[in-house]
Amino acid sequence: MRKPIFFAAMLLVLIFQILSAQTQPKIITENSEIDTFKILQPAPIHQRVNTIVSGLLMRNHYKKTELNDSLSNVIYNNYIKSFDNFKVYFLQADIDAFSKSKDKIDDYLKTGNLQFAFEVFNVYKQRLNERMLSIKKLLSNEFDYTIDEVFIVDRNDAPWAKSPAELDELWRLRLKSDALNKKLNGESWDKISSSLFKRYQTFHKQILQYKAEDVFEIYMNAYTSAIDPHTDYFSPADAANFDITMSRSLEGIGAQLRNQDDYTLIVEVIPGGPADKSKNLFANDKIVAVAQGDTGEFVDVVGWRVDDVVQLIRGKKGTAVRLSVMRANATPDMPNETVKLVRDKVTLEEQSAKSKILYLDQDNKNYKIGIIDVPAFYVDFKGKARGEKDFKSTTRDVRNLLKDLKNDGVDGIVVDLRNNSGGSLQEAIELTGLFIKKGPVVQVRNSDQSIDLGDDTDSEIVYDGPLSVLVNRYSASAS
Repeated sequence: MRKPIFFAAMLLVLIFQILSAQTQPKIITENSEIDTFKILQPAPIHQRVNTIVSGLLMRNHYKKTELNDSLSNVIYNNYIKSFDNFKVYFLQADIDAFSKSKDKIDDYLKTGNLQFAFEVFNVYKQRLNERMLSIKKLLSNEFDYTIDEVFIVDRNDAPWAKSPAELDELWRLRLKSDALNKKLNGESWDKISSSLFKRYQTFHKQILQYKAEDVFEIYMNAYTSAIDPHTDYFSPADAANFDITMSRSLEGIGAQLRNQDDYTLIVEVIPGGPADKSKNLFANDKIVAVAQGDTGEFVDVVGWRVDDVVQLIRGKKGTAVRLSVMRANATPDMPNETVKLVRDKVTLEEQSAKSKILYLDQDNKNYKIGIIDVPAFYVDFKGKARGEKDFKSTTRDVRNLLKDLKNDGVDGIVVDLRNNSGGSLQEAIELTGLFIKKGPVVQVRNSDQSIDLGDDTDSEIVYDGPLSVLVNRYSASAS
């Protein structure tokens, strides 16, 4: 019987590794570009990927959906909403122009024509630039809160604005509502106007940093979600992040990063990783530049998106990376420091299954209850395929946790699957096998209506004592 691997959390459309290799250099060279008036265009490879994705979905998706004018309308609505769900940027004239393609997207997808997708984004970017100028003007004077006015937050059923002046008025009411909430919290006007402008300026900057790959991914997901809400297209970068999530490991320096005021801030140093072992990189340090190897030139990353900085820092195990770091406690006159690290495999133990013992007193008797938290059903597919002896998986981790809890003499075990949205269904089958002798666990119906039986073939039982399983509304799929 064939044993396919199912992703119960979502169905994935992953594009070949060669596509990732081809797009990587472009991602690195465009990172720091923030051009208000730059017009984005699709890369030649996007047309190829478009036709591959369309072919895969039409041939292989479980839900057999015809790519026609009807589906085209759904894709169109999904795509417009992905940029302007509350109708506060586009004008009615924009929508009228876009609507000419409403019944043609199916044809575009079949041929790889991406002109419509990028036209919508470029107009959106233009409207966003106009809004920022309007917001700056509207926040130049405090609002008059003595006037009775109404702002409707949910504008799903509202008409599109017919003119820039109508949008200005809509945004005046929106900003006044935002400002009033802050005023009721006791904030001064100077603080209110500054924080509101910074809020929208930050969002504006994020959009300005979009690359062609970002626009293409949004367009593809407008398509996949029209077929099924649990089907996603992953860009090469997102596919790499998914691999990290599933394997609970990565090759890099072992640091969690985020953006703060144009700087890449180190939030946490992961125990056991190269950054931790170096004893020379700490939480709240800021990365201002990155260089490859011992002699590579430093690339200034101030103002970059975090995911783009991460792409520069990650790399193959055993290779070196140098970071120019501004220390958390540095004064303006202090120079940045250079930290050299050798990349290594970093295991994300904090995101893996873990256990603890709960001590209870019931009817004058003491009980030791083992709690095993399983946050997801993860597995290092690549490590498993390569035959690595220590590849990471949920079943392997839980097996070890069960043995430890048995050695501690627990009276019962609770497997906590609350908020576990799924993952690898094969892992769920194998984990179930830790508690049963052997036999069927789940049936899966394929797109051709054939049924695959997922059964436990290992007769070993790791734990056969009292067992409870916790779930909640967010437990889904494999869990």
